Amino acid sequence: MSDTPAATLRILPQGWAAPVQPGQSLLEAAQTAGIRLARSCRNGTCRACRCLLLEGTVRYRIDWPGLSADEKADGWVLPCVALAAGDVAIDAPFAQASSTPP
Repeated sequence: MSDTPAATLRILPQGWAAPVQPGQSLLEAAQTAGIRLARSCRNGTCRACRCLLLEGTVRYRIDWPGLSADEKADGWVLPCVALAAGDVAIDAPFAQASSTPP
């Protein structure tokens, strides 16, 4: 991976930020920065990581079954399989610091 992040992930309401490297999921970026988001399957089906996208856009490598078209339209994303298409902010009120987040 490049040392230059492709984007920045902001996690609210905590106000934490994490660099997102090219090809890295939002969940992976958070974990690398010492931030624990809810998760389970890590493949987009269990919905444990579901968060509301507050700013920015994400893309997926494939159309993941974990969200309905209505949920996607309402701004819900699955950080375990979501790739940032620029800077993004998510609402993750239950996120925890596993180390000192940036």
